[in-house]
Amino acid sequence: MTQRRPDGTPLTARRGGDGRLNHDLLPGETTPQDECGVFGVFGPGEEVAKLAYFGLYALQHRGQESAGIATSNGDNILVFKDMGLVSQVFDEGALEALQGHMAVGHTRYSTTGASVWANAQPTLGPTAHGTIALGHNGNLTNVQELLDLLIAREGMAKRLDLKGGKCTDTAIVTALLGAEGFESLEDVAMDLLPQVEGAFSFVWMDEHRMYAARDPQGFRPLVLGRLKSGGWVVASETAALDIVGASLEREVEPGELLVIDETGVRTRRFAEADPKGCIFEYVYLARPDTTIAGRSVQAARLEMGRTLAKEHPVEADLVIPVPESGTPAAVGYAQASGIPFAQGLVKNSYVGRTFIQPSQTLRQLGIRLKLNPLREVIAGKRLIVVDDSIVRGNTQRALVAMLREAGAAEVHVRISSPPVQWPCFYGIDFPTRDELAAVGHTMDEVRRQIDADSLGHISLEGMLEATEQAESRLCTACFTGTYPVEPPVNARHLLVSQPVEVSS
Repeated sequence: MTQRRPDGTPLTARRGGDGRLNHDLLPGETTPQDECGVFGVFGPGEEVAKLAYFGLYALQHRGQESAGIATSNGDNILVFKDMGLVSQVFDEGALEALQGHMAVGHTRYSTTGASVWANAQPTLGPTAHGTIALGHNGNLTNVQELLDLLIAREGMAKRLDLKGGKCTDTAIVTALLGAEGFESLEDVAMDLLPQVEGAFSFVWMDEHRMYAARDPQGFRPLVLGRLKSGGWVVASETAALDIVGASLEREVEPGELLVIDETGVRTRRFAEADPKGCIFEYVYLARPDTTIAGRSVQAARLEMGRTLAKEHPVEADLVIPVPESGTPAAVGYAQASGIPFAQGLVKNSYVGRTFIQPSQTLRQLGIRLKLNPLREVIAGKRLIVVDDSIVRGNTQRALVAMLREAGAAEVHVRISSPPVQWPCFYGIDFPTRDELAAVGHTMDEVRRQIDADSLGHISLEGMLEATEQAESRLCTACFTGTYPVEPPVNARHLLVSQPVEVSS
């Protein structure tokens, strides 16, 4: 099965662009990244490819390495995907060629598998009754077991390229959904999904139906929406529903499989729900105009800022955010403290992709590519700088140095999440424990590393309260080291021989 562009040429290589995006402050210094965003639409009579395009546009923050859309006209599935941002991969001609009554879209940031065209999604695979196209948000923890299952099914593993990082957990699941001996793709899914562990929000389709499934813990968000025309939309965030004019029906339940066709939506449960939604969605990953578990992300971040002001007050002249992720918490901090809010940093909104790797000298100046201080605002002022998290600390160190150079009298750093101390195995690309600034260092040592006058993190309790979710329904592993699903055996070295607690 050869994947082709709408003009008929084989998709054997990527067409320009390296897919890399540094949306952080320093070139080469990555902030926490989510694996990807998924979007599916079942809409007879609609321009489904364009709806998928705009849906992915709303989810661009979840992955910037590659993007793809597959459509079905009832007889065939056509996929168009490439490395780069959504607006760079698709043009009007490509979208016009993607005809059909349903579409599955994906925008990717790699946490498993190399960042190469072959790993762009949706992935295609044969089934006993046709073809499937699948998009995945999350990270699986029992990949080896799934690969062993695939190898045990005679001949199926031949569909995968297992060399050079060109095989992902998504590709393995796509191949397993092609299993024979079942009456329908739905039956295959009901047999397979209980065997899949870790984080997954899947959206896939064959020629006739669209499917969506969410892992029993519901690590990654997934919602169901309704178009005014009567069609259906599944997306990673409610913001993607808004952009295509769909109304929110509900969240896809953890452990639930949806089957969508011309008769409507059918639901089946493949596992009991044990909700453990990712707390970092509230802190950083999700758009502020998204709602998760009934709680506005913007409202949660504002409340985190208010709590931060109560927990770590300091005398200062201005509260400024690190845009854009630190802005809501900074507003909340200013509201609770009574200290004026100001935009002390200007962000270049048009800087995204970085093709030229700077020298060390230029790298040290590279923060100016993304942010520049408003000297007339901050000179001589005592500043409270609000950011969402500290990972390695390099970004904050460069930021503090820049503010001091611009004339700030004092720089007090406030962080709207607790110290990150553990890696994530469920789809966020954190470093190993050795690289995390908070591991093995006191708060004062971290403060000195970033050269701040003071440093304060919100408490775990304060952050949880801001989400209005029970702690038992959230995954806080990156802060606490308590993992709802046991980490993969071949990744235990990332824990640096520290004990691992697995919640029951």
